[in-house]
Amino acid sequence: MFKLEPKNKKALLKAALGEIDADLAVKNCRLVNVFTGEIYPVVVYVKEGFIAHVEREALEGPYRAKEVFDGEGRYLIPGFVDSHMHIESSMMVPRNFAKVIVPHGTTTIVHDPHELGNVYGVEGVRYMHDSAEGLPMRQLVDIPSCVPAVPGCENAGAEFFADEIRELAKLERVVGLAEVMDFYGVMHGDDRMMDIIAAAEECGLYLQGHAPGVSGRALSAYLCGGPYTCHETRGSAEAMEKLRMGMYVDSRESSITKNVEAIWEGVKGSRYFDTLTLCTDDRESDDLLHEGHMNAVVRKAISCGMDPVDAIKSATINTAREIGIAHLGAIAPGYTADMVLTKNIRTLWADVVFFGGKIVARDGKLTEPVEDITYELETRNSMNLAPVSEEDFVIEAPVQNGTVKVNVMKYQSLDSSVTDLSTAELTVKDGRLILGEGMAFVAVLNRYGKGTKALGIVENFGLKEGAIASTVSHDSHNLTIVYFDPSDAAVAANELIAQGGGMTAVAGGSVLNTLRLEVGGLMTKLEAEALTVEAAKMKEIERGMGITVPVNPLLRIVSLALPVVPNVKMSDLGIVNVADQTMIPLFA
Repeated sequence: MFKLEPKNKKALLKAALGEIDADLAVKNCRLVNVFTGEIYPVVVYVKEGFIAHVEREALEGPYRAKEVFDGEGRYLIPGFVDSHMHIESSMMVPRNFAKVIVPHGTTTIVHDPHELGNVYGVEGVRYMHDSAEGLPMRQLVDIPSCVPAVPGCENAGAEFFADEIRELAKLERVVGLAEVMDFYGVMHGDDRMMDIIAAAEECGLYLQGHAPGVSGRALSAYLCGGPYTCHETRGSAEAMEKLRMGMYVDSRESSITKNVEAIWEGVKGSRYFDTLTLCTDDRESDDLLHEGHMNAVVRKAISCGMDPVDAIKSATINTAREIGIAHLGAIAPGYTADMVLTKNIRTLWADVVFFGGKIVARDGKLTEPVEDITYELETRNSMNLAPVSEEDFVIEAPVQNGTVKVNVMKYQSLDSSVTDLSTAELTVKDGRLILGEGMAFVAVLNRYGKGTKALGIVENFGLKEGAIASTVSHDSHNLTIVYFDPSDAAVAANELIAQGGGMTAVAGGSVLNTLRLEVGGLMTKLEAEALTVEAAKMKEIERGMGITVPVNPLLRIVSLALPVVPNVKMSDLGIVNVADQTMIPLFA
């Protein structure tokens, strides 16, 4: 089990007493104390990566330290801790991801590699863990709990059971069991979920939850099952109910879903915010470069009316307590010396970032180089899918001509990920369905050699012409395509099969553009700047095809096949009723 402990506690004690020199003294700074809410001048002493002593007054030397750093009157805050996120959603590999977030003051993340876990299983999780060695930040891992997300409703590239949890719990930086998305299975004591939870508890892991819209007795049952956090809270009343029940609410501000404002409106009347944390969940390279990482989420909370110190606390010590890691998330004796100097605790741009008492970034730039290492898994083609033809994307109607009632997955709005079940009476001509206004076809193809495929109809998706396809398709990451003409769908599918995964757009039988994601069909070895340029090209193409409402059109398709987000979704097995995990026939 992961622990943050000084290697030489006796040396830390002697530095605390002033009997030996500390390695570093940070003077002339104003400490933001996340225990008391105070802000006051201090000198902070660091020994071998841990804080030895915090001097209450800003004394004018001499300082018992080998190096003295002048904070120049700036605020000193703990390094940010992201309570829940997925590195894969940035489309960058772990090492390149670190390069872009460390300069923003994030020194620890708690990430769930279930994206690559769905592609490569245990090996994928090991890669995400091992490839983060030697970074100027801490990438803690939660073991994927639901691979696939909903067994029986989809096929992924792997399956995780209790034995996989026990095996992965041996990895050095594993701290928890990742978002337990099968809330239905937990509430009803499903054997598989109970075995997985029991294995995690045996290994001393904390249990991360995922309970969108779950309330009342159902929420009580879920909490009794073990998971006690939720990053899927979206509404004000929902947030308050969860806080009242002792649940940690991980308030999310991602590139896809932004919940901080609604959550704050619901909980701002509370007396305590000890179980409120902040997280990014899914954040893309453009946002990371220009808006920031956790500093951007804290900034958003402050803009909504949250006190700056409370917001900082929700992104530091609250998260450390949530995940059960001592000596993290505060600037106090015995804590790891992860610190950020900033001129303004409302805007929170990081001037200097310390990790383990060492400066790793200044003025938005890394000062500690990240070694470029290539891992074998990064060189594979994860597309275990034979080339397809136009006929693979034709829906065969039960009548040759006339009309037929069809079950349709309908988005509630052009920028919502929530979908409802709708029934439409569609015309059939020569055995083929004629789409109604605002509708498109959708196909989900298993890309792991399972041979499963499902076709359906989606409404209010936003696409106006051509076809778009993606292997970024939470959480199974099967090949998902939205299209009008089966021939365009076949071109799109074959393009991604050839490229090893990614996102592509097709019109008139020609590929307009492809964003290649060669690592597991989810990530690229490009760094943030180059990736942002390539992603921008793809965005413009998709906007031109009609997906204009979402800020990031690339993310429109990624949750279409996620059967844990309300209320109906598509998978490679068909239409899924999310609430009761049953399959819905295409023809009503």
